[in-house]
Amino acid sequence: MKFSIRQLFRQARVKKPAEGYDTWAGSYDDQPHNLILHLDREILNNMLQDVTILNRKLADIGCGTGRHWTELYKRNPVSITGFDVSTGMLEKLKLKFPEAPVFLVKDHELSGIATNQFDFLLSTLTLAHIKNARKALEEWNRVLQSGGELIFTDYHPDALQRNASRTFHHQGKTYAVQSHVHPVEQIRQIAGQLGWTEIRYTERKIDESVKDFYLQQGAEALYQQYQGMPLIYGIHFKKQ
Repeated sequence: MKFSIRQLFRQARVKKPAEGYDTWAGSYDDQPHNLILHLDREILNNMLQDVTILNRKLADIGCGTGRHWTELYKRNPVSITGFDVSTGMLEKLKLKFPEAPVFLVKDHELSGIATNQFDFLLSTLTLAHIKNARKALEEWNRVLQSGGELIFTDYHPDALQRNASRTFHHQGKTYAVQSHVHPVEQIRQIAGQLGWTEIRYTERKIDESVKDFYLQQGAEALYQQYQGMPLIYGIHFKKQ
């Protein structure tokens, strides 16, 4: 399915995350020119250069179809455990990684997972789908060991405030997956209260480095309109 940049700022019928990603699951992996996934992959790969997941137990919250897992397994973790609200996305993941442990979750709750279960936590393009960011981060903190690390990426709240959305086509209709705006400073405040130390922050803006994505789709006017706006960010924390 061809990704359209125009969809980022288009009004669409909104679906809650579980329903939305169940609908999207069938075509989610077929998005070779998706700007958001491209930037997310760049940010994550760059941040992973600063850490090791060798012999670590990794949790991927909002794992979806496991789009990062092939690269993660090359880094030789002990295990990767996937968590997602979408049955459809987890079914796609299990086709690619049949032996992987996965859990269907509701909102922020990681029910049935022991405290201090993991020593590395990853979450990409997920937190904004969760209404209560504080409860989510508290739950992530619960399952993460002391000294463990977290990397998460997400749509930048500035983009969400300017009506950017996670949209997709299905059977001739455009849908958006429900998102919530969590300011970066709010995330930092919660993290500090949980005893997390910020190691690194990065963000990607709509700038010259992504202009070709717009030009290839005849969307130069959108590029000019939103140039300079941060689109995605990533943060690396360590739990003390």
